[in-house]
Amino acid sequence: MEQSLNYFLMSFTSLKMIGLIAAGTFAGIYIGAIPGLSVTMAVSILISFTFSWDVNNALCLMGGVYCGGVYGGSRSAILLNIPGAPAAVATAFDGYPLAKLGEAGTAIGLATTASVIGGFMGIIALATAAPIISEFSLMFAPRDYFLLAVMGILLIGSLSGESLAKGIFAGALGVFLSMIGMDSFTGQGRFTFGSVGLMSGIHFVAIMIGLFGVSEALVQIHDLHIKPIKQNVKKIIPSWSLLFKHLPLIIRSALIGIWIGALPGAGGDIAALMAYGHARRSIKKPSRPFGQGAYEGVIAPETANNACIGGDNIPMLTLGIPGDAVTAVIIGALFIHGLKPGPMLMVDTPHLFWFWVGTLTLANIFLLIFGLMGVKIFAKLVEIRKGLLLPIIIIISVVGTYAINNSLTDVYWMLGFGIFGYILKMYGFQMGPVVLGIILGPLMEENYRRAMLDQHNNVIGFFFQLVRNPLSLVLTLGIIYTILGQTQFWSRMKGKVWKSKMEGI
Repeated sequence: MEQSLNYFLMSFTSLKMIGLIAAGTFAGIYIGAIPGLSVTMAVSILISFTFSWDVNNALCLMGGVYCGGVYGGSRSAILLNIPGAPAAVATAFDGYPLAKLGEAGTAIGLATTASVIGGFMGIIALATAAPIISEFSLMFAPRDYFLLAVMGILLIGSLSGESLAKGIFAGALGVFLSMIGMDSFTGQGRFTFGSVGLMSGIHFVAIMIGLFGVSEALVQIHDLHIKPIKQNVKKIIPSWSLLFKHLPLIIRSALIGIWIGALPGAGGDIAALMAYGHARRSIKKPSRPFGQGAYEGVIAPETANNACIGGDNIPMLTLGIPGDAVTAVIIGALFIHGLKPGPMLMVDTPHLFWFWVGTLTLANIFLLIFGLMGVKIFAKLVEIRKGLLLPIIIIISVVGTYAINNSLTDVYWMLGFGIFGYILKMYGFQMGPVVLGIILGPLMEENYRRAMLDQHNNVIGFFFQLVRNPLSLVLTLGIIYTILGQTQFWSRMKGKVWKSKMEGI
């Protein structure tokens, strides 16, 4: 125990390591805030610079960038409605309306504190429950991942405003877009119309920036005459009473983030969307209606995506399986340094596990410090006259999209989806379900096909397994409840039951 504590405190006792973690966290926040510059990209670039470093110093810098980058996407999501990273998509749903109401400071303060609390809860789970959660995640068969993805798609009902039908259409559209390109099983092109350029599909970030950034800029053209709202950034740190009031939601969202993170291949974007959907269904009296600046709509996704960091590291360190794209890159970095993440990691190199836990803890401390700094400068972006701000948003969108693959084709797609998103918004469709469909589409399709292969393409056998396996049965019942819970029939039945109970009293 004493030895583990020494390993944990190693990064706290070296000024060089403290400086590297601080620099990485600071850089990660601002890299994450720029659309197109992903955390995965930043960590990948760092490997080429740090492969000759001491492994501890390299991990300090990467850990800082990792924590800072996941949080950083919330800045541009709140201020410009352009999520800097996929994990910040759900934050934009209520964060941007808060900025439009003049409460950008409050939104960023809530996002920062929620992220830090979620991050610490994820680290605690990593340190105390890694073996247990890893064993649980191994119980998930392909059919269970398919069911999990279907359940996530069904969250579109809570992300689609008042019309469930429009939400279903938007979610199905996202799934369709995710299927464009080469079939991962057969190698055949799908929906490419003979175009070689479409064989690799359409990059998700290009679609996301177009749907959220450019479409919003086009919508805002209708409101050029409206003067910008002066942002209130005098009070950034949320009150203790506000945090205490939402503490149950923070805890539940953190647990969702940890659980999703512990499932290999599921990352902060899925965790944030699921936490947001959970908040919409469980909070009966939000501070404002969801989608119009509800504090709960910022707290839930930001808690979940940072708690997911600890969850993502559980399969990475104990099984050698990446929890998301960033941890996949970090696994590569560990192999470069001669380490082998997996079941024997804590036996052969226990110091690495506890050193990494300490590094993430220190990065979260710096995240709280740097996250509450520079907010006034960032908030000035919202106060810029729209005639000047909208061209800047489009330029940032173009630069960020081009930076993905240095490809003008991605820019054309981004602009095309910006126009398409503008048309959808004019007819009352939400962009959240489209993005959710794109994220969960590959997970749903690949695991369904694997599950069918396990049953030799026997549909009856597949459905029999859904009832026979306890975990699959729980997920199936959850899907049925999710579907029924979003129908008017269910609402009427609940109303009748409630009315009969009141009459009985």
